[in-house]
Amino acid sequence: MSDTTLDTAPGLPADRVTPALFGLAIFTSASLVFVVQPMVTKLVLPMLGGSPSVWNTSMVFFQTALLAGYGYAHGLQRIGSIKLQVGIHLALLLLAGLFLPLHINEWLGDPDPSAPIGWLLGTLALSVGAPFAVLSATAPLLQAWYARVRAGYPDGSNPYVLYAASNLGSFLALLSYPIVIEPLTTLSGQRFGWTGGYVAFMLMVVLLAFVVWRRRLDTTSEPAPLERSAPMSWMDRGILILLAAAPSSLMLGVTTHLSTDVASAPFLWVIPLALYLLTFVIAFQNRPWIPLPITLVVQAAVGAVCVLIVAFRSANWGMAFGVHLTAFFFTTLMCHQLLAARRPAPDRLTEFYLLMSLGGVVGGAFTALIAPTVFNMVWEYPLVLVLVGLARPWGKGPIGRAEIIALVVAGLVALSPVLLSVWLNANDGPRGGFYEMFPGGIGQVAMVMLIPAAICAFLIRDRALVFTAVLLMIAASAQWIARGYDWSYSERSFFGVMRVANVPDPQMGGDVHVMMHGTTLHGAQARNELNECAPTLYYNTATPIGQSALMVQARGPARIGVVGQGSGAMAAYKRAQDRMTFFEIDPMVDRLARDPQWFSYISTCAEGPIDTVLGDARLTLNRQVPGTYDLLIIDAFSSDAVPTHLLTREAIEGYLRLLKPHGVVLLHLSNRNLDITLPAIAAARSLGRRHLHQLYLEGVGQPEMAVASTEAVIISPTPEGLADFAADSRWKAPMETSVRPWSDDYVNLFGALWRSHFPPPERPY
Repeated sequence: MSDTTLDTAPGLPADRVTPALFGLAIFTSASLVFVVQPMVTKLVLPMLGGSPSVWNTSMVFFQTALLAGYGYAHGLQRIGSIKLQVGIHLALLLLAGLFLPLHINEWLGDPDPSAPIGWLLGTLALSVGAPFAVLSATAPLLQAWYARVRAGYPDGSNPYVLYAASNLGSFLALLSYPIVIEPLTTLSGQRFGWTGGYVAFMLMVVLLAFVVWRRRLDTTSEPAPLERSAPMSWMDRGILILLAAAPSSLMLGVTTHLSTDVASAPFLWVIPLALYLLTFVIAFQNRPWIPLPITLVVQAAVGAVCVLIVAFRSANWGMAFGVHLTAFFFTTLMCHQLLAARRPAPDRLTEFYLLMSLGGVVGGAFTALIAPTVFNMVWEYPLVLVLVGLARPWGKGPIGRAEIIALVVAGLVALSPVLLSVWLNANDGPRGGFYEMFPGGIGQVAMVMLIPAAICAFLIRDRALVFTAVLLMIAASAQWIARGYDWSYSERSFFGVMRVANVPDPQMGGDVHVMMHGTTLHGAQARNELNECAPTLYYNTATPIGQSALMVQARGPARIGVVGQGSGAMAAYKRAQDRMTFFEIDPMVDRLARDPQWFSYISTCAEGPIDTVLGDARLTLNRQVPGTYDLLIIDAFSSDAVPTHLLTREAIEGYLRLLKPHGVVLLHLSNRNLDITLPAIAAARSLGRRHLHQLYLEGVGQPEMAVASTEAVIISPTPEGLADFAADSRWKAPMETSVRPWSDDYVNLFGALWRSHFPPPERPY
């Protein structure tokens, strides 16, 4: 709004209050809309295990609700009387207020883990759909009213600059949630605080109603409807939808790609969404901070580099993050600036926002709902990254000789690493002498070989069709190579992409199958008969998990429960006299763990049958008979997408309820980015239960997949339950901590992130 001229037009009274009030109301509504998204998603996470797909699917719901709100705003503009429009909107705001304070209702029961998307969308619609849709209609409505109320003023001719205020409010609210709101307030406090903000916003709309009515008294008539402009063609509408769909798809695609193939990190979803909103702020300014010509040049360069590296994993994850987020930002900014350049006259403002919202739903639905069922990998991200090149300038006249030469050269360059990989497979195999010369493997070499093709793409950046063709060749070559060398099998479900890689390890007798969720390992198994049934990584007999299993089994027949199945390595501990049950949320993981082609812990190593209960552990454990388990292992935290609801005071109390008097619960707390140990210790202490801690560090010179450093806390309902653990010097009583225990009403992930990088004195490293 800083670029908007507020000077008084000749013959009209000076008025700087009205623009400020409209801007404040739009800023407030946008803040409420974007604060509610992480808050409501957090409310629903305990039912779906904390998967990043919950966020992506929730985003599709919010985009759809936004479309409904924009459709309502567009329909309301057909009413000629602005006073009647204000009255209707106020009435709907009051009706939607009946759903407050926000909560997740249980009308649809528990989710089905094999088909959770319908349950999630339906539950969100029934719980928060009405207030969100009505509130989201505010931005286009207020801009349309502003254009009529300010008719005759210079700023009234361009109400679109208020969209910058809307997205600035969204941007600031989004960033404040993980850094300020979540650490300082409980979930109940957030819900009631949001309700207070909703009431304050309704009072602002009442004030705006007085502004509208005052304008009517001042002019003896209601603000006249704006003069109708020529309707947009269907082609123009289609282009607007596509320009809005691409950034929406890329926002979810880059989030999924980074968390799957680069390095999962807390609050990762915040960064792409914040950048997405920031591009709206820039694009709809009168004088953008970054002009479109500069955007086009930078997007061509960084977009070509991003397409080149997207298929490969980089040891320098910081550089990879930088490239992907920069490419996403400038590609999104390019699309939104092209959108802003095509915005129609103010009388068609609500139609413009309706089409833009429809594009957001199309892009989001493609990435979050369609792609996971069609693709076995995150193919949608590089696909859209390539196709968005068609939005660039197409140039004038026929394609020249220089463009044709660049296209041919790029094609030959893109083909060369493919031919190299074929030759390697035919001669010395994928792990032969070539890998001794280049430890990074053919992926490293292929990236270098494809650089000339990326340069060719940049040189023909003003020919959209040729530019896109070159990017497509680069992407196809890179994806073909990566697919053959990084993993043997890949499958995708709502909960993520699971791969099985084959890692030769002579120290373990040959091939080792590794289950991977992005950069996180979920288990490994040696495939030779000698070491096949030896539990590996976190489940090795030397780790806290292995120790706990052996100690409990030494007491006699054991009833063991394991939350988090992975490759099924814990099944290697199953004796004939024991009973073991896995609690796993993803049916795909259970299927892979039971397929002897990939892993045979369950099918071959276990003595007797192994049960698997599908669903979120908090829900399924609540149905178990109290007092039945000797050992309960909560092993859902080794991934960086932490299901925090499994670490709350109430959750731990529930685990203890399932134990026999001398039983123990082990919390596996290994994590690369978050300190989740101190909240767990604080929760155990608040419950008055004795607990011990161990940090096991793997030794030097051991096989890579044999054992992994492991951190765990063990808790028992009685002192006797920990007697043999206390006698083991590897288990120690942790120091006192001032960290607040997590509860179902309070979780502080930002504090956990801070402590991970700046450990406090009581941190038991």
